[in-house]
Amino acid sequence: MPQTFSFFFLAELTGTVAFACSGAMVAIEKKLDLLGVIVLGVTTAVGGGMIRDILLGQLPPNLFINPAYVLTAFLAVLILFFIVKFCRSSKKALSSETYEAVMNLLDAIGLGVFTAMGIDTAIAAGYGKYHFFIIFLGVITGVGGGILRDIMAGQTPFVLKKHVYACASLAGALSYVWLLPRIFPQAAFLISAALVVLIRVLARHYKWNLPTAE
Repeated sequence: MPQTFSFFFLAELTGTVAFACSGAMVAIEKKLDLLGVIVLGVTTAVGGGMIRDILLGQLPPNLFINPAYVLTAFLAVLILFFIVKFCRSSKKALSSETYEAVMNLLDAIGLGVFTAMGIDTAIAAGYGKYHFFIIFLGVITGVGGGILRDIMAGQTPFVLKKHVYACASLAGALSYVWLLPRIFPQAAFLISAALVVLIRVLARHYKWNLPTAE
């Protein structure tokens, strides 16, 4: 059990750092000050989990009980902020194709990790037999922070327009629920999170998008 716990805890911290950096990069691109960068980065990292906990009736949300995730996001945002502030090459990268590629990768990692963690949390809360509910919670945990980030940044949320964002999370959630009873939990977690990342990377490369009315 300690090994399982440490694996999932490390995975969640990885997703927290990835999402925090993606939120901070959006804030930096929007030319927000240090406080704005911190708020946007931390909100992106913990926002999805907060929405999940509220839907599960777990109050106060875990981010207020276990501050490790908020502190991890805070430190990641601070480090990124000062790297961008004092490194000239990083400023140029923000206006290049590299920026979107890095943003997409960070978003994909956070999306994959938090989709699976949302399902784990729902199962631990006793809702394992309600597949629709735990899949929904997995997706909302994955996309919730990004939605809050984009709304606060004054832009249309990625989930509504960008490279099958929610569909990638849904694919990962379905994969995780199907794999969990069949293989080791750690393997199921990694495969499902990797599937989300793969779909997001391929969607950006090949410009996959859902059809629009126009």
